[in-house]
Amino acid sequence: MVDATEIQGTEAQGAEGEAPRGRGPRGGRGGGDRGRGGRDGNRGRRDDRRGGAAEEGGEELIEKLVHINRVSKTVKGGKRFGFAALVVVGDGKGRVGFGHGKAREVPEAISKATAAAKKTMMRVPLRDGRTLHHDGIGHFGAGLVNVRSAPQGTGIIAGGPMRAVFEALGVADVVSKSNGTSNPYNMIRATFEALKTQVSPKSVAQRRGKKVADLLGRSGASAREAEADAALTEA
Repeated sequence: MVDATEIQGTEAQGAEGEAPRGRGPRGGRGGGDRGRGGRDGNRGRRDDRRGGAAEEGGEELIEKLVHINRVSKTVKGGKRFGFAALVVVGDGKGRVGFGHGKAREVPEAISKATAAAKKTMMRVPLRDGRTLHHDGIGHFGAGLVNVRSAPQGTGIIAGGPMRAVFEALGVADVVSKSNGTSNPYNMIRATFEALKTQVSPKSVAQRRGKKVADLLGRSGASAREAEADAALTEA
């Protein structure tokens, strides 16, 4: 005696996909499943590639992984581990941002932090495209940093998280010092507070209604030298 459940299962299998003529039902169903699985898998990979290109917008960015922290939560039956990542992103041409992300796996935490850093990117004016315009002080929480412009050939004199920020920003010559906490999160935020205070002579001249050469004119310097410095600064 045949059970009704078996009959319904047989009809459901037949409705799912009939085998082509000349092939057994097992081979037909297997081929159909493989075909559907292959199409879905390929379509998913193509969508991922398109999404990555659209997110970057054709712009090459410098990504620096600053810190990874592993945390654990005690739950019934054991411990549950998670990861927090701190990432700095920049284009090497005066734009930089930072972000942090949390996830159960390290790659996912890094991807979340990178996406957050891209959303918070800001532009910092650079002198000659290699150093800062003037000195600055940044303070956030227990973090206190000092940044100073440097002549050509000095290099990046910075350590830890601050170096990652300057490399992603595109600064080649800078002198910095951290006088506060060594917590990477507070150091990064204090560094960004110092970068926010950077202004270019061109913006100051426009705000005050003067020429850049008038602002850069020093005692003992000729007008020609001031104009030459103004041309370099505007460039």
